[in-house]
Amino acid sequence: MITSLLHDDMKSFQDLAHNFASKELAHRREESDRYPFGLFDDTVLAKAHELGFLGITLPEDMGGIGQGVRALCVILECICRTDASLAAIIFTNTLAQEILLKAGAVDLLRQVTVSNNPKDILISFPSYSNPEEHKNLPFATKGDMGYSLSGSIDYVVLAPIASQALIPARITGQDGYSLFLVDLRSPKVKKGESLFSLGVHACPVADITLNGAEARLVGQEGKGPAFFEETANMMYVAAAAVSLGIMKGSFDYALTYSNEREQGGWPIINWSEMKMILADMAIQMNIAEMAVSEACNAIEKKVAGWDVCAKTTALHVQNVACLVTTDGIQILGGYGYMKDYGQEKRFRDAAQNKALLGMAPLRKMDLIDQINSMR
Repeated sequence: MITSLLHDDMKSFQDLAHNFASKELAHRREESDRYPFGLFDDTVLAKAHELGFLGITLPEDMGGIGQGVRALCVILECICRTDASLAAIIFTNTLAQEILLKAGAVDLLRQVTVSNNPKDILISFPSYSNPEEHKNLPFATKGDMGYSLSGSIDYVVLAPIASQALIPARITGQDGYSLFLVDLRSPKVKKGESLFSLGVHACPVADITLNGAEARLVGQEGKGPAFFEETANMMYVAAAAVSLGIMKGSFDYALTYSNEREQGGWPIINWSEMKMILADMAIQMNIAEMAVSEACNAIEKKVAGWDVCAKTTALHVQNVACLVTTDGIQILGGYGYMKDYGQEKRFRDAAQNKALLGMAPLRKMDLIDQINSMR
């Protein structure tokens, strides 16, 4: 239970997400993680949409539930304790929605969210990277009827199932990149096969090729980096909440297993070595929980340096999650490496999550540059 994240008004969201995950995700976890990828169950996605999980931060007049970053973190954490794939779907869609809001593209967003079909309102985006990390972005051409995009972009999250994509593209003669909303159902858009990824197999990813596809400009030309960075500063803490949920799921399972598994005539939790590993997991998990809560406080109150706090929290919690899930495997011994028990999946999911919003080494270098500039 995320006591440090919970305010009185957050308990209902925790219960909602916990009950949903227990009823809809737990028994499907192994099937959705099948090799090399598993498309997310449409009925589960529809139920998630009904509960408002695909519009957590959207205003109510756009069909969302009008909540802030803390509610997003609570819901993502609870879901990830069971299966991180749905959380990756929610994260990517929320990221794209927030970029559109930050860019002032409210009318575009209203057009997307008007449908009751969850796949129609999903917006795909390359959320496992910072667009500036892409060496070859598509290029945009402006004509009498608007913009068209040509070229390709790799590893676009939700591309196999979403109807729309938020695509970064370069305009000739301009610095930076611009953002465009593209209809993935256009005959001028080709989606590749779903790609194999390390973790979260039920959150589908594909490369996209555009051949003069019609596109709608999001915000102003050349302002893509500013819109992405402003949005990412808030979403870093949501990425940390995903990692927190993964490590909590790993700890919960390890603790239950160590109480039930017997060796030498008594449960293995009575062995000092097991207690030490479990204690280390609990310590790292609780510190991560406090870090996420403080980052949420900083964002909500807009205290000085809140963006640095959010970035630092994401980098720390994402790294710690990989260590905790490794211990979660060790508690189970040889069983920990088997798919049947879910611990190796949590290890892969934690490693996959480290790439959200860009490669960790590059984010670390950006962080120290930002801290140095504040001196």
